[in-house]
Amino acid sequence: MRIKIAIQLFAASLLAFATPAWGQTTNYSGKKIEIFTTAKNTHLRLTDQGSIQLKPAAQPLERESWIFVDPTKQFQTIIGIGGALTDASAETFAQLPKKQQQEFLTAYYNPEKGIGYTFGRTNLNSCDFSSESYTYVAKGDSVLKTFSVKHDLKYRIPFIKDAMKAAGGRLKIFASPWSPPAWMKTNDDMLHGGKLLPKYRQAWANYYVKFIKAYAAQGVPIWGLTVQNEPMAKQIWESCIYTADEERDFVKNYLGPTLVKDGLSDIKLIVWDHNRDLLYQRASVILNDPEAAKYVWGVGYHWYEYLKNGLMMFNNVRRVHEAYPNKHLIFTEGCEGPFNYNQLHDWKLGEFYGRSMIHDFNDGTEAWTDWNVLLNEKGGPNHVKNYCFAPVIANTKTGQLIFTNSYYYIGQFSKFVRPGAKRIITSSSTSKLLTTAFINKDGKLAIIVMNPTDSKIKYQVWIAGEAAVTNSLPHSISTLVIE
Repeated sequence: MRIKIAIQLFAASLLAFATPAWGQTTNYSGKKIEIFTTAKNTHLRLTDQGSIQLKPAAQPLERESWIFVDPTKQFQTIIGIGGALTDASAETFAQLPKKQQQEFLTAYYNPEKGIGYTFGRTNLNSCDFSSESYTYVAKGDSVLKTFSVKHDLKYRIPFIKDAMKAAGGRLKIFASPWSPPAWMKTNDDMLHGGKLLPKYRQAWANYYVKFIKAYAAQGVPIWGLTVQNEPMAKQIWESCIYTADEERDFVKNYLGPTLVKDGLSDIKLIVWDHNRDLLYQRASVILNDPEAAKYVWGVGYHWYEYLKNGLMMFNNVRRVHEAYPNKHLIFTEGCEGPFNYNQLHDWKLGEFYGRSMIHDFNDGTEAWTDWNVLLNEKGGPNHVKNYCFAPVIANTKTGQLIFTNSYYYIGQFSKFVRPGAKRIITSSSTSKLLTTAFINKDGKLAIIVMNPTDSKIKYQVWIAGEAAVTNSLPHSISTLVIE
């Protein structure tokens, strides 16, 4: 009798282990799938297309197209999806009429009426998407007595607080420096690369702490911090070079200990913050050193490697996830450029986002951050004329907001994949359909299917022996939601 009871208890424990989180049932018989779609050459923009119903399915056949979903296989937890709240975005926002300001805030940050952004990035000191170069201290002030974020009180901090309020207070913000003050660098210039002078390493580490505490005092808590934006790029704008060894040693000997000493050990410290091409090399140099790795929460990356070879190096993200499964991956920046007003509705803009987000999440990424949330009709302001696209463009002459298809492609994720969701297995039987899927904390499934081809594709969604038939329109992206 005892043996029988033990076997029953063991079987029950296995069943509990296999059951999806948050009480989600594995019985999908008769469940309805609501479909929301954005598609080229149609009026569909995150549009509810109605529902289909799951029914018992026979063995799938190879000549048919299928999307297989398995909610019992769960992976990383999603932190959030959002975009950067830069000086350029804040200054453009300030030029809008009040009505359009509210339209913008609702469109991005309201989860019901908009696409529900929950994540964001901002700049520490100036970046290219600022109207001028600036820092928070007087020249030569290595003890930081003159430190002040007064500059940011005019546009950026009020803008971030408006976004936080629109998001219901649920907006995680991480900050990134583009350059230390010029006098701290080898080239005495915030622009054109250069390196941090060894004698100012501690002062620069203290500078991050000052920034985090100053923003907190203004009601803007900083969730995370990257060490340096694009540390291997000598740009015509604000930039600073760190080799992998230099970034490792700065984290290990200065920034990490300083954050801990000043009571900021909860700040998520993120290394690299540059392209996927050198991602593994940078991660391995830093994370293979236990004394550096203990301060590092995760690894950030961008997508601009495609400018060099025309391809996105998605596999490098997966390699880091495989090698360092206990560290976190975050997409920290991506945009398209150079800006051309006449190409605002080029469908390739949105598809670029969809392809990247699907691959990045499937490769273990936990948060995904677009670049500027808002730019003006010139793709700026930008003090070095590095004009780029943003998902929402404001014509500051007319007050009009222009929502590009990138906004809707990102929204196919951010609106339906909420913080705390876990990625689940989804597999396509055809290379013509890209897919990823998630289970939210409330048990809702969000299955994303993207069709970048010129053809309409009929396919079936298969879950636990149940299937439903639908169509993917040419150049479309859909989110299939199951309660």
